[in-house]
Amino acid sequence: MIEVRRLTRSYGDLRAVDDVSFDIGRSEVVGLLGHNGAGKTTVMKMLTGYLEPDAGEIHIEGLELRAQRRAVQRRIGYLPENCPLYPEMTVIDFLEYQATLQGLSPPEQPAAIRAAIERADLAPKADQVIATLSRGYRQRVGVAQAILHRPRVLILDEPTNGLDPSQIQQMRTLIRELAEDATLILSTHILQEVEAVCDRVLIMGAGRLALDSRLDDLSHPQRLLVTLEQDPAQATPELMALEPVTAVEPIGVPDGRYRYALDTPDPTGAAPLVARAVGAAGWDLYGLEPEVRDLETLFGTVSRHQEA
Repeated sequence: MIEVRRLTRSYGDLRAVDDVSFDIGRSEVVGLLGHNGAGKTTVMKMLTGYLEPDAGEIHIEGLELRAQRRAVQRRIGYLPENCPLYPEMTVIDFLEYQATLQGLSPPEQPAAIRAAIERADLAPKADQVIATLSRGYRQRVGVAQAILHRPRVLILDEPTNGLDPSQIQQMRTLIRELAEDATLILSTHILQEVEAVCDRVLIMGAGRLALDSRLDDLSHPQRLLVTLEQDPAQATPELMALEPVTAVEPIGVPDGRYRYALDTPDPTGAAPLVARAVGAAGWDLYGLEPEVRDLETLFGTVSRHQEA
């Protein structure tokens, strides 16, 4: 559905996006994360054709963006972080204008506008001037304009920005409904939003793609954490001698004790073997648990590497 290959973009001496590649399948909901300056907004602008990459290629539904820009853009709906609206227009007038810009014929427009208003829950405000709307309702108008032409790809930058808790729940429901017919890329600073609606996460750090993983894969433990009094020179050879352990990494000295991360195909299954080996060596075991790799932990790790 979406193929990105070696995407690169610089602003002067700043390399905002550096050799980024990924694929997104049809009807996937993908969260694009990263701190300010990580490159995620630049990636989204290039995906929409708003920015030209310095190098690399983007294919959407088999069409190459650089060569077939207009055809690709007709397949995309885009909600920028600060969606530009015309405050003097009513909601309906604005959506009629947007429908014309999207190339919808006059006979097609009423049904398309009605459907967008219903999906964005804008019916109570349809006749109001946009300037009189709350921030949350203005955000809904932005969503309505993005889905007017029933795009095959939706790119939403901070879609829950300014919404109250009830509206956030409605937006999550809408995103799940839209994913039945479209591929979604969702950028947000709120990790709970990604966990609530996304199938997969891409985390940007310093212009590079630092992580590409399905969310359900993150819940599976990858390593076994062991806490001992023995230092790496003494503990590492003993731990590496265990058959299920393929690598040992010292990861800190909490409370004056040494903590190790053991790579093993089955961290839970390896735990009893490690416990027996530690006991046989006459060592005290102060901690033994599978490593938890949740989204917040991984995002924090990427952020620390970006700041370093």
